[in-house]
Amino acid sequence: MFPLRRLARRLPFRPPASRPPRPQTHSIRWATSTTSHSTTTDPAEVEALRCLEQGTAKLEDGDVVGAKELYYRSTQIKPTASSLFNLGVTSYHLKEFEQAISSWKQSLDLQPSADAHTNLASAYIMSPVPNPHLALKHLMTAASLAPDDPEIAFNLAAVLEATGNLEEALEQYERAKNNGVERAAIHVRNVSAKILGRKMKEAEEAAAKS
Repeated sequence: MFPLRRLARRLPFRPPASRPPRPQTHSIRWATSTTSHSTTTDPAEVEALRCLEQGTAKLEDGDVVGAKELYYRSTQIKPTASSLFNLGVTSYHLKEFEQAISSWKQSLDLQPSADAHTNLASAYIMSPVPNPHLALKHLMTAASLAPDDPEIAFNLAAVLEATGNLEEALEQYERAKNNGVERAAIHVRNVSAKILGRKMKEAEEAAAKS
């Protein structure tokens, strides 16, 4: 997705107490408007690129609504993976999760991207009706596309933990920790304790039945 991480933002999950626990931290990743080799003579492409670059400038200035309008205009002139991706980012930050999901899926139709899959996972988690299983599916795809990305490993671990897959979560937390995500260390300890507690409970239940 970028040098698509140039403007990465970390978004904490702060679910209402009445909802099931959600992963504590997720990332929304951003696309750049061009590459160093971007050249075109097609007037439509030139105008679409101009809107994309202006949208990115507004986004950097904090004008999410203005950025979304320009990204949308860019997609209407000539849709690209980057314009659709950034349109999804602005929709997400405006809490328009269905629109964000639609834009990121269209972006993926044009170009495979671990970051788009990661953002789709965030949208499925943060939607009014969370869908952790779809989030897990997209994070697993993201991890397969970028196996050395420790942030993806951390986010995958968080969703695995939330869905009760503790052994798999521990493996991913350890991968994130070993690749420089310091906050993963406490999760390694916590999940290890959960696994131990579950095994002790299972042993007690088995002994009671014998």
